[in-house]
Amino acid sequence: MRFGWAPRILAAFALCALAGCHFFHRHALSNNSCNEQQPYTAARSIPPLKIPVGLSSPDTHAALKIPDLNQPAPPPRPLSDPCLDSPPKFVVPKVVKPPQA
Repeated sequence: MRFGWAPRILAAFALCALAGCHFFHRHALSNNSCNEQQPYTAARSIPPLKIPVGLSSPDTHAALKIPDLNQPAPPPRPLSDPCLDSPPKFVVPKVVKPPQA
C-alpha cells in the first residue's frame, strides 16, 4: 500500500500520452475557416523605395515582379464545401469477388 498512488499516476500519464493533442485539435474536424475573410486579403501594395539624395539605390534587377491580376475572381465556394487545404475523404472501394461456379 506504500506505492498505491504510483500505478494511478502512471495510468493517468499513459492516458494523457495516448490521447495526444486530440483535445486541442478537435475543432479541426469541423473548422471551415477558409470561407471567412483572411487577413492577407487586405494587404495593399506600397510605393517603391525612395532613396535619399547622396545614397545609392539597392540592386533590384533580380527583384520579384508580381504581375497585375487581369482575371475576375473565382466564384466563392459554398459554406458546405470543405477547405481546399484539407485533404478529401479517402475511401477505398471494396472489391466484390465474382461468385465461383
